[in-house]
Amino acid sequence: MYHEKQQRELCALHALNNLFQDKSSFSKSQLDQICQSLSPNEYINPHRSILGLGNYDVNVIIAALHMKDCEAIWFDKRKDPSRIDTSKIVGFILNVPSNYKVGFVKLPIQRRHWIAIRQINKEYWNLDSKLDAPQCLGDESSMLQYLREQLQSNDKELFVVCTGEVDKSQQWLLPDNEQR
Repeated sequence: MYHEKQQRELCALHALNNLFQDKSSFSKSQLDQICQSLSPNEYINPHRSILGLGNYDVNVIIAALHMKDCEAIWFDKRKDPSRIDTSKIVGFILNVPSNYKVGFVKLPIQRRHWIAIRQINKEYWNLDSKLDAPQCLGDESSMLQYLREQLQSNDKELFVVCTGEVDKSQQWLLPDNEQR
């Protein structure tokens, strides 16, 4: 199992590589190029940290996923995650608040953190780059319960990652009467 650990503010890069289970899926320079293409005339790029250390926004993640013929679909947290047909998706990217630290000192700055969740060998895994090792969430039912708990918080967002073809036909979403 591949698990990149947190470096600087590169959680979006780590989430993407963890999602695709390949350290060469994306590089920092590729994500920086995406930032540049999204805002070519901006002196300070709005899609990443001013210092260029990462902290990429959702637009960069979406553009990177397009390079793999995938889509990030925002999941409406008013719906239950059991509406997702997990057999049709690549995985999930969860966006959560994160405190900003310099050494051991927490600063009063709120940042966002990207986390990949996906199935590997019939079990679902939290591949958060801030964890020392991947966290097994268990079977589909356990993973869905984990997502329900995460989505109870107003400051967390879930993106379903699937291929472009699955997105176009909305095969990732089960009909209302067909929840798992």
